[in-house]
Amino acid sequence: MQKIGSFLVIIGLLSIAAGYFDRVPKILMWIYQWGDVVAWSIKIGIVVLGAALFLLAPRKQTT
Repeated sequence: MQKIGSFLVIIGLLSIAAGYFDRVPKILMWIYQWGDVVAWSIKIGIVVLGAALFLLAPRKQTT
């Protein structure tokens, strides 16, 4: 789950940064159909969900 969480955080942060350069990942183009406020909410939600998955996933214990 940590890999999925880190992937979501990276994708969310990259989409936020790319938005400033008018470059949006093709996988996230659909979120702009509802306007900028909803697009920002979804991008922030992706980052928060990814961080939660990363932080709440059980850690691998080495013995």
